[in-house]
Amino acid sequence: MTDTTLSEQTQQTLNNFMASLPDDQQATIGNAFQELMASAVATKALSINDQAITFELPNVRGGDLALSTAVQEGPVVLSFYRGSWCPFCNLELNALQSLLPQIKACGARLIAISPELPDSSLSHAEKLGLGFDVLADVGNKTARDYGLIMTIHESLRPLYLQWGLDVPAANGDDSHELPVPATYVIDTTGTIRAAYIEKDYTKRMEPAEIIAALQQLG
Repeated sequence: MTDTTLSEQTQQTLNNFMASLPDDQQATIGNAFQELMASAVATKALSINDQAITFELPNVRGGDLALSTAVQEGPVVLSFYRGSWCPFCNLELNALQSLLPQIKACGARLIAISPELPDSSLSHAEKLGLGFDVLADVGNKTARDYGLIMTIHESLRPLYLQWGLDVPAANGDDSHELPVPATYVIDTTGTIRAAYIEKDYTKRMEPAEIIAALQQLG
């Protein structure tokens, strides 16, 4: 892992990206972001002390994985991410991969979920060399169960396409829905013991906070 925190990495990525854009695109992004932050998105998301809603989703490397089975074997770190096209998600996934030995040392399992189609998620996982479970939540059913649904602002959709980000093609639907980035630490009873839910999609839970939450489980 680098000496910089994940939040520092994501902030630098955001700064570089925004600086590369013309003023009109910066304004469009800024206005859409303000609307998102003022909205009720994720205000009813599952959080600490809630019972995690179980699911069974396709593992991009084959077979299905059920949360109910995973928690019988140990605690679970569950991360919802937007997709392989999201630079902030990629920074998070790389950080989680670096953290994987420590997560395993705590007896825990790491599971990442995105709405991308399995083939797209598999190629992305292989490209990044991810050694943890990556699940395909096509249609965002599980994200919806967790109260994490957001919709890409209409003003941003043509910009995404201009930048080569075809979210409907990646997800296999035209809903333009994405999960709000979220990380949960779930104990062996299925209870959420730590939660990070942030509709500011440039921010993520710090790896050190994940390990601290796992260590508190005893």
